[in-house]
Amino acid sequence: MDKAVTLGFWNRVNANARRGRLFGDGDSILLAVSGGPDSVAMLHFFAGQARSHRLKLHVCHVNHKLRGKAADSDAAFVRKLAAGYGIGASVLSADVRKLAKTRGESIEHAARNARYRLLSAEALKRGCRLVATAHHSDDHAETVILNLLRGTEPKGLLGIPEKRELCRRGGKRVDLIRPLLAVPRADIEAYLKANELSSRKDHTNEDEHYTRNWIRKTLLPLMLKKQPRLREHLAELSAKLSPLLPGN
Repeated sequence: MDKAVTLGFWNRVNANARRGRLFGDGDSILLAVSGGPDSVAMLHFFAGQARSHRLKLHVCHVNHKLRGKAADSDAAFVRKLAAGYGIGASVLSADVRKLAKTRGESIEHAARNARYRLLSAEALKRGCRLVATAHHSDDHAETVILNLLRGTEPKGLLGIPEKRELCRRGGKRVDLIRPLLAVPRADIEAYLKANELSSRKDHTNEDEHYTRNWIRKTLLPLMLKKQPRLREHLAELSAKLSPLLPGN
């Protein structure tokens, strides 16, 4: 383990969590873990923080039934990973192709809606106050750029919120948090390398037929060459707009 890289990552995520009041001592958190690099890093971070912050953790993996045996292998990988940390895990599934066809949605929208619906139900079932996903600063930049390309209302420039209400049942409220949102993808990759963490690769993320993949693999790298601080600038823009827009 490279202690300098690891402590730097932990300090950055914890500082951001304190600033945004994302989680606190004694919180119960449902960790959404796909098995990809970002969620593996998030799980490792929380496993390292659990004792000192008295965190109650549970892992949840959603199988979208889109990638056959590869998706089943992802689920098995996450189960084994969680067990290695001594953390319980749930594997849930949704037939996303069927849902998309039935509801007239794109595969991407159907997957997202199914994922958050299942995470909400599992959090309520487990008594978790928070659901954590592993979105990072590149994801935020990609979302803002994607919304601009599609044509957007001002609200689309807010990108990915760091914290929002996910669901509510009776007196129980569950919030969605993104503790890695201030961290760029490159830092996550360095953290994985420093801690020798393996992860799963979703090859559908390489298909540039999907606009978000094209932004991530082609457009954003070109823009970052001209302006290396683009991610920070877009995050600052979203933060400045947030209090000015109704409902935020």
